[in-house]
Amino acid sequence: MLILLPPSETKRPGGSGAFDPARLRFAAELSEGRTRVRQALEALSGDEAAAAKALKLGVKNRGELAHNLRLGDSGVLPAIERYTGVLYDALDVASLDAAARDWLDAHVAVQSALFGTIGAGDEIPAYRLSASSRLPELGAPLKRVWSAAHTAIPWAEGRGIVLDLRSKDYAALAPLPAGAGWFVNVAQRSADGRVRALNHFNKAAKGDLVRRLAQAQAEFCDVDALLAWGAAAGLELHVDPDAEAITLVTELGAPGDATSRPSDAG
Repeated sequence: MLILLPPSETKRPGGSGAFDPARLRFAAELSEGRTRVRQALEALSGDEAAAAKALKLGVKNRGELAHNLRLGDSGVLPAIERYTGVLYDALDVASLDAAARDWLDAHVAVQSALFGTIGAGDEIPAYRLSASSRLPELGAPLKRVWSAAHTAIPWAEGRGIVLDLRSKDYAALAPLPAGAGWFVNVAQRSADGRVRALNHFNKAAKGDLVRRLAQAQAEFCDVDALLAWGAAAGLELHVDPDAEAITLVTELGAPGDATSRPSDAG
């Protein structure tokens, strides 16, 4: 199976070693797009005022532009460790055992605005670029460049079920063809039993779901197998075949609440 995650605006700094784009997943399909986007980002980042406006940087985080100018030698970390934020905090990769971590490296990919789709274990530098950013030297919106480049990827070939946990902005960078995967929505069941859409904390629910899958060493060839596993794990999952969507109904609350992470049992 394959799980697609969004990245995060925030990145963990540091790392060691040189960045080698040839070692990223889908190097054959995405190398040209990666080169174009990187060159356009580096060109923009050399002009602090223009870059701050285009990348929506405030005074306090303008220092992040330096990352964009040192992509090759600023040090690398696995993508699953580089990204931070609500989803990645809930996933909490540092606390997973070696087997679960190996599962993440084999089954999870992240949709980067700079690098396109990369593997969880792919080693990347810190950078600043989001799906909504515009790079003047690119000559086209990121969405157009990346969606064209990703058409070469055979998404469902030999991968079993594909679960798309990306936000809409990042899913638009590399849309899945019809029938290639399932978009995962998150809803919350309140104390009175009503179900409503979940906004900010849907990231925590997605991170928790991926953590559970990694701990279970899950291998599903179809959605029925996923539903069976979910029921056994105490998860409420609903499928809409017409929309090619799966809804996870969670009781997760705000970080720090008693319900912020279900037990790892199951």
